[in-house]
Amino acid sequence: MSKNIFATKSVANLIRESESGENGLKRTLSATNLTMLGIGAIIGAGIFVLTGTAAANAAGPAIVFSFIVAGLGCLFAGLCYAEFASMIPIAGSAYTYGYATLGEFIAWIIGWDLILEYLFGAATVAVGWSGNFVSLLNSLGISVPATIASAPLAYDGSSFTFTGSYINLPAVLLILVMTWLLVVGIQESARFNNLVVVIKIVIVLLVIAFGFRYVDAANWEPFIPAREVLPDGGARYGWQGIIQGAAVVFFSYIGFDAVSTAAQEAKNPQRDMPVGMLLSLGVCTLLYVLMSLVLTGLTSYSNLNVPDPVLVALEAAGPALKWLYFFTGIGAVAGLASVVLVMLMGQPRIFFAMSRDGLLPPLFGKVHPKYKTPYVTTVVSGVTAALVAGIFPIGLLGELVSIGTLLAFVIVCGGIILLRYRSPHLHRPFRTPFVPLVPLLGILICGYMMLNLGLDTWLRLIIWMAIGVLVYFLYGRRHSKLQQATGAKEPASLP
Repeated sequence: MSKNIFATKSVANLIRESESGENGLKRTLSATNLTMLGIGAIIGAGIFVLTGTAAANAAGPAIVFSFIVAGLGCLFAGLCYAEFASMIPIAGSAYTYGYATLGEFIAWIIGWDLILEYLFGAATVAVGWSGNFVSLLNSLGISVPATIASAPLAYDGSSFTFTGSYINLPAVLLILVMTWLLVVGIQESARFNNLVVVIKIVIVLLVIAFGFRYVDAANWEPFIPAREVLPDGGARYGWQGIIQGAAVVFFSYIGFDAVSTAAQEAKNPQRDMPVGMLLSLGVCTLLYVLMSLVLTGLTSYSNLNVPDPVLVALEAAGPALKWLYFFTGIGAVAGLASVVLVMLMGQPRIFFAMSRDGLLPPLFGKVHPKYKTPYVTTVVSGVTAALVAGIFPIGLLGELVSIGTLLAFVIVCGGIILLRYRSPHLHRPFRTPFVPLVPLLGILICGYMMLNLGLDTWLRLIIWMAIGVLVYFLYGRRHSKLQQATGAKEPASLP
């Protein structure tokens, strides 16, 4: 049985699939489009929400180092992603890479794991968008009742309670609009994303440029606050706080790998995929570091544990920066919307690739005859994400997303090492430098951040993966095209 479930698809076969034209997806994305997609996925909740939370609760002004640690983990993983994307320029991201190196069962685990990143990630960011959108409307004198703009369920870490709300309607509507845009076409979606990315980058640069003029260096002292032991036995600040902050703000970087899911729609994927992933990651890391310096310099980090830390920091500067309030609200709303768009773009293409391999029903591999997009999986992903965003609180959703992405990064880094030794002569348009050092550093940093996530988060991951294993043996293995091609017999019962 192990030979069957760990069978791999050859890179040559994967390349032939991508060049056959049978997939039906249209290659329209340039390196600029891919870079903007990456920036669209990264610049959002990190700058407009998580920077303040992580600074106040974990790292203090040293949140700058947290962003650098998280960014390094993503950089090492990104270099590995770039090699895979240049070798295997088809839809599927880490799922497809795992199929080529670690075998079908591990590929399924990655694909199932990526649902946590993309589908739940889109729902999480949509909930955050809803809060910012309602605040923006309130500033304009438009009141939205809490009963239709917040989650009906609250979670205290052990149990759910009802809040009295009916649904988070703004979050649901955002996801449905983004889903429609993705069905209409990838090029149209990319144009919309490009416009939104330009808007939010301009606003972020305005906050950084004008905010630095009013920074009080006294707010940075001490830059690394002394370690404090909390009543529950945990700790914050110090080096441990920096790592905890890195685990928290890691959510900010989730989505840069979404660029790799669009490989089958890139004009020149061997050249453009590495550029899109690494350039977007570098630009966003720089912006995160500069913004965190401004926010912690404008006001004490202890004041930033709020849903809108950027506005709180600007208010601390006095009337001089008041003109930025409205533009910052627009930037937050636009920024989070584009993150939702890219997240919803990634998940359907994972489903599309899994269906192509027979691990999901053929319906998931359907391409719209006019728009040339995987419309069935886009609609399924969008409706599911809308239901999740409309019901569940942001805290619970966010916990599920980071650990799933970190696990995918660890597996991709391990896959690069394995493939270098197993198939050293494969054509690699982009080569990860300093192998095995770079992949090992990616594994160590991402693995260390995983260890700093709570036990409840680990338990949810294990339960989610157990469900995925069950689905694989009940359906995926029985219908796998690779298993059928190699003459594998379908099991009569679960192993």
